Amino acid sequence: MEQKFFREPSTFVGHVELNITNLASSLEFYQEVIGLQILEQSERRAVLTADGKTGLISLVQPEQAAPKQANTTGLYHYAILLPNRVDLAKVIQHFSELNIRIGASDHLVSEALYLNDPDGNGIEIYVDRPSSTWTWKNSEVAMTVDPLDIKDIMGDLGNESWEGLPAGTVIGHIHLHVSELKNTEEFYREGLGFDVVNRFGAQALFISTGGYHHHIGLNTWAGAGAPAPAENSAGLAFFALTLPSEGAREKVIDRLQGLGYDVERDDEVFMTKDPSGNRIKLQV
Repeated sequence: MEQKFFREPSTFVGHVELNITNLASSLEFYQEVIGLQILEQSERRAVLTADGKTGLISLVQPEQAAPKQANTTGLYHYAILLPNRVDLAKVIQHFSELNIRIGASDHLVSEALYLNDPDGNGIEIYVDRPSSTWTWKNSEVAMTVDPLDIKDIMGDLGNESWEGLPAGTVIGHIHLHVSELKNTEEFYREGLGFDVVNRFGAQALFISTGGYHHHIGLNTWAGAGAPAPAENSAGLAFFALTLPSEGAREKVIDRLQGLGYDVERDDEVFMTKDPSGNRIKLQV
């Protein structure tokens, strides 16, 4: 993992908060299967960490929590980025021992596994190839969906075994269902300051800062005009964007408000919504 994409001056996804229907069963899954640790816990909320210090994912059980709604905007998947390839080999071995069903893809820029949590929230666990090997043409990066060579990855394992997610783990990106792409692109590009790095026909858009392959994916695969889910349904509560400085956040807020989008402030917490209702926390 190349740290430059997840520190200033880049803007990146620093945290994801999920609504779930049963905190106890979700915690069991996230600890035993995914390998995160509990950083904080209350009756209806828990914060999970890989390094014992930094919260990566929060789980919240709303009052009268409802199952995840199909064909709505919100989470397609969020992606956990591992420091190196041997970490991915350890995860594959661990999933195999637990008999966990997974999807797997080679994206040229990265090697990835896919699975769902107990509520159907999509999770990607991946490792990047060195950025020097990524192919760029006219400011777009080449990405694909090829079969993953699991045998080759497992050749890196040696005698090492899985002991949970390593300390260098971060949220690599988030991929969202949106209702349309025109206003969405304006919001993320002109408002938040992201660059478009890949267009997948008229159905998906990949954006980043600092030359990463993508910090955010946006797609209309839930249907054009898809509605936002109910607030108490399982799925994405919000994701946090980490901005490089207070000044950068002020500029983002000015640009968003200039485009007609609201930014709510509660003490030092700044929240906004994209055109599809996906909630975003603006943090420094």
